[in-house]
Amino acid sequence: MSSVDEPLPSSEWPSVGRLAQPLVARLCREAQALRIRVSRTAVGATIVDGGIAALGGIEAGRRIAEICMGGLGQVTVGQGSPFTDWPFQVSVSASDPVVACLASQYAGWSLSHGEGADGYFAMASGPGRARAAKEELFRELGYTDAEAFWGFFVLETDRVPPDELIAQVASDCGLAPSALTFVLTPTTSLAGTVQITARVLEVALHKVHALAFPLARVRDGLGAAPLPPPSPDFLTAMGRTNDAILFGGEVQLFVTGPEAEAANLAARLPSSASRDFGKPFGRIFADAGGDFYQIDPMLFSPARVMVTALDTGRTFTGGGFAHDLLAQSFGDGGA
Repeated sequence: MSSVDEPLPSSEWPSVGRLAQPLVARLCREAQALRIRVSRTAVGATIVDGGIAALGGIEAGRRIAEICMGGLGQVTVGQGSPFTDWPFQVSVSASDPVVACLASQYAGWSLSHGEGADGYFAMASGPGRARAAKEELFRELGYTDAEAFWGFFVLETDRVPPDELIAQVASDCGLAPSALTFVLTPTTSLAGTVQITARVLEVALHKVHALAFPLARVRDGLGAAPLPPPSPDFLTAMGRTNDAILFGGEVQLFVTGPEAEAANLAARLPSSASRDFGKPFGRIFADAGGDFYQIDPMLFSPARVMVTALDTGRTFTGGGFAHDLLAQSFGDGGA
């Protein structure tokens, strides 16, 4: 076995593609009840419309979020939010949070075809990323999913990917296009709102990685964030789903190693540790000229974090809920 600071050998990691397969099959089988639509492209890939022409909904979004986590995550929607005006929340846990969140759920694969107004761009998340393993992150994790016979992707988009792009993704995965499924959830849809908010734990783990804390020492984690109201306006919808996590998200991580390092992680992890914290995301985005790369990457993290040092049993807390900022975002879209 590896030491606590080393990743597991690839043979000991689960196949996110295989674990997600029955979830995808059930999603497609129960499409009518979930108010989603399933179709095939000219090259044979499966398209699941979670909110473009289809209505979709909260339950569809909840199931899509679990597919995003490669069958290793549990997502619930219910009461329990600490915000009186927004009492419902999305709660997330995972049997293997590093694999579920970073090797599957993280929207880390940039897909593009063409240029200009006719060009197509989307960030892909889901277990198919681990089959292709095109990102540097997979080399750092020491993980690929060669066992998967399918490629399942979730795209936050309101357009079906072109056949040329689907063919390229299939080639990158070493699969036929007919083995691919693309689940499409626009940011403005109910399903998209749920599946994006369900990234509260993933966002925390991504920042843990950015802070260079050893991922192999993250033993478990839980997360929750208030369910934001959707908006037909893309920028408003994007702002609210981000703000749900930045101002109302909460995670607890369970880590091994020195207690002082757990305390330091708790202090550095919350969104309030960022220089850009202090106003709704819509305003931050506008002030950055609509350029994500001008926004401090350390902003993207939950509002409140708890880090439990498993070696001593002590828990350290950082950050706090930003009730006023959440009210600005949810109440008026951050305008």
